[in-house]
Amino acid sequence: MAFRRRTKSYPLFSQEFVIHNHADIGFCLVLCVLIGLMFEVTAKTAFLFILPQYNVSVPTADSEMVYYHYGPKDLVTILFYVFITIILHAVVQEYILDKISKRLHLSKVKHSKFNESGQLAVFHLSSVTWCFYVVVTVLWRPRPWHSHACLQDHKIDALCLAAGGLVFPATAEEGYITNPRSLWEDYPHVYLSFQVKFFYLCQLAYWLHTLPELYFQKVRKEEVPRQLQYICLYLVHVAGAYLLNLSRLGLVLLLLQYSTEFLFYTARLFYFADENNEKLFNAWAATFGVTRLFILTLAVLAIGFGLARTENQTFDPEKGNFNSLLCRLLVLLLLCTAQAWLMWRFIHSQLRHWRERWTEQSAKRRLPATPRLPARLTKRETGYHENGVVKAENGASPRTKKLKSP
Repeated sequence: MAFRRRTKSYPLFSQEFVIHNHADIGFCLVLCVLIGLMFEVTAKTAFLFILPQYNVSVPTADSEMVYYHYGPKDLVTILFYVFITIILHAVVQEYILDKISKRLHLSKVKHSKFNESGQLAVFHLSSVTWCFYVVVTVLWRPRPWHSHACLQDHKIDALCLAAGGLVFPATAEEGYITNPRSLWEDYPHVYLSFQVKFFYLCQLAYWLHTLPELYFQKVRKEEVPRQLQYICLYLVHVAGAYLLNLSRLGLVLLLLQYSTEFLFYTARLFYFADENNEKLFNAWAATFGVTRLFILTLAVLAIGFGLARTENQTFDPEKGNFNSLLCRLLVLLLLCTAQAWLMWRFIHSQLRHWRERWTEQSAKRRLPATPRLPARLTKRETGYHENGVVKAENGASPRTKKLKSP
């Protein structure tokens, strides 16, 4: 399965060979894992790569529900989906972006930015769709309590279902949007649904795959620090929400962030197609500040007020509880610092853009208009030429001037 048409062959396992064939190498590794599913001896190991681990089955009145929590085996699953993401990256690059960029005839700098914007626009669109589906449709997932706590401390008119020494109260279907209090209620949110856990694993796999892609795509040295900044920023926030059991709050914040970023990278794509098209940039600039405000408000509401008023405020990593004053302050400090940094970069880029436009407009106004040279007046003789002799309009030859004798 060749993703790129190559006219030149490189030495086996050389640097250029790995760069030009990294998608094919990743596809071979994925194929080996899929072949392992066909044999009983290797099927159990292959499932570690493909499916999320640490599942807990909870019997209900009608059927059985499956919950998940995180553990060290998730690193194996993330590694497998890193290779899946590398393959998808090459497919989007080969069959979509390369065909469009050939028609646009972009320079090397714009071509690199066009590829980056195209890849991130596709990722943010798929992430926004998936995240919105999870936020709207995923059930409110309760945490396990002991049986006496469920019956005494929580007055729930529903059936308490015992599973593995733990009790899960059966609750009504409520999404995160219809019930915002579920973002912090019953923390820690140790047990996740399949959709939520798989979403976080794919998010971590994508942002981890962007690190080797900097090498595979031969990104310029000037662009590497800028891209490393937002890659590390996303990795820290996604991994923090996953490991600190703040998955519900993380889903809503990622939905807001990805929606704004999708608008930005779409605006860049339209700008490369037509440099005069800046309407989407204006829409992105209007929504950027509003998004920062919503993210800070939800973070302070959920962490600063919601978790601070819960009864269980102890630091217990074994049970997944990080609801202590120090942890809440660190999380809020990280979120506020990141949002302030993004806002400062946004203001700085907008001021620079306005300064450049003002300089161009002032330069055009100061440029003096080039004066036109006056046409040289030439005295024309009245009449017309006939056989080399000037004739008057009435047909008579013009009278010759007499020269004065000295």
